[in-house]
Amino acid sequence: MESKQVPIGVSARHIHLSKEHIAILFGDGAELSVLKELSQPGQFAANETVEVVGPKGSFPKVRILGPARGKTQIEISRTDAFSIGVPAPVRESGNIAGSPGVTVKGPKGEVVLEEGVIVAARHIHFHTSDAAKWGIANGDLLRVRVNGERPLVFEDVVARVSDSFALDMHIDTDEANSAGCKTGDAGEILS
Repeated sequence: MESKQVPIGVSARHIHLSKEHIAILFGDGAELSVLKELSQPGQFAANETVEVVGPKGSFPKVRILGPARGKTQIEISRTDAFSIGVPAPVRESGNIAGSPGVTVKGPKGEVVLEEGVIVAARHIHFHTSDAAKWGIANGDLLRVRVNGERPLVFEDVVARVSDSFALDMHIDTDEANSAGCKTGDAGEILS
């Protein structure tokens, strides 16, 4: 039986901005500039950063991931959520309805968000061909063993399947720390 190995990418706190909010935070006509390409085709870490302010604290220099999205969304770890006093729910990326908001400050202005802060559900991006080869469908919940310094099995890992994805498992910094793993390590899909 073939081992279903998947590369791990550890996702630090970050923000996705709408075009409207990029203009407010960085000025009319502002564009995000590429610091480095990310594992998913067309995605990048921008040179630009913002400050994220919650009721109990703030994070300066939160990295923006591009390109611009339809709605602004902030992805943080559970530890981050406690630190700034925001009860962020665990959600799939893009599902921000009813989530808490924060204030986002840039060099040219600030935006008060009514919603948009989540702890991203752990997930694996599958290219359609990888998913088909392993019999995995979009939305499946998987179990993945990670053999870091503190091996463990992650439950309820969401399968996200698209022709535009590259095979990559995304976990946040809390999850990576609990397993003692890092970006570039591998996990094994168990079911």
